[in-house]
Amino acid sequence: MFAGVSAFPLSPLHDDRVDADALGRLVAGAAAAGVDSVGVPGSTGVAQYLTRDERRRVVVRAVAEAGDVPVLAGIGALRTSDVLAHAHDAAEAGAAGILLVPTSYHPLTDDEVVGLYADVTERVPLPLVVYENRRTTSVAFTDDLLARVTALPHVVAVKVPGAPGDVADVTARLAHLRTVVPAHVGIGMSGDAFAATALVAGVDTWWSVLAGVLPGTAVRLARAARDGDAATLSALTDALAPLLHLVGPRGGVRVAAALAEHRGLVDGPCLPRPLHGLDAAERATAVASAEAAERV
Repeated sequence: MFAGVSAFPLSPLHDDRVDADALGRLVAGAAAAGVDSVGVPGSTGVAQYLTRDERRRVVVRAVAEAGDVPVLAGIGALRTSDVLAHAHDAAEAGAAGILLVPTSYHPLTDDEVVGLYADVTERVPLPLVVYENRRTTSVAFTDDLLARVTALPHVVAVKVPGAPGDVADVTARLAHLRTVVPAHVGIGMSGDAFAATALVAGVDTWWSVLAGVLPGTAVRLARAARDGDAATLSALTDALAPLLHLVGPRGGVRVAAALAEHRGLVDGPCLPRPLHGLDAAERATAVASAEAAERV
């Protein structure tokens, strides 16, 4: 479940309110381009900056625009009671599954992380994806922690960070992870800069920021990797390299916002304050890179 390309679009704001029409354009565009699922609101969808009502409206609109493409709803929050509220809202909105990142201000112990997932899986029978985002949460899933969490009911997949390495390195990492999690749990990787290698290595899902704003390019890249089309894959990754090099220091959300604003998909600035977008030079680099990839 949720295998293939999973697009994570922005939850764009206008005048400090969620712009549902702009969100609808992003989701509809991703669905039309052939992504396999859509995740809202995730990290790129600035989930932690949104109120409960805003999150609910984002999921409702995404489900309406996605058609037959399943929608995965991000439910992470500081308090377990809020996580459960978001999960119930997602279920009522028609989400196909939920995505849970262990969010905290005070660092969580492993037992607290497991307790969070247990509380959710006991109360909400939706398929659940375990989300590891070390950059924003400081929670690193050890093998033991990953095994404990994925043994819980309703867990169908994990979203782990991509990492540098060649195909052999990533293949070995995937083989190891498959000894850690149950056989029915899919293994997906985020980090668009590492996507091509992960896809060639056989990762189940590519959880993609790129697919949320350049879905056609992302789908072409994934197909090239899966079909063994090395020439197209190399050309796309070379064209996208300047854009993806910005993601590390600036974050995918800022890069996605710059591209969406440039293409007229959203009104800018579309990020919640205090976040600021790319500067003019960075924006020009991202736009030129995206356009080069579309010419491949």
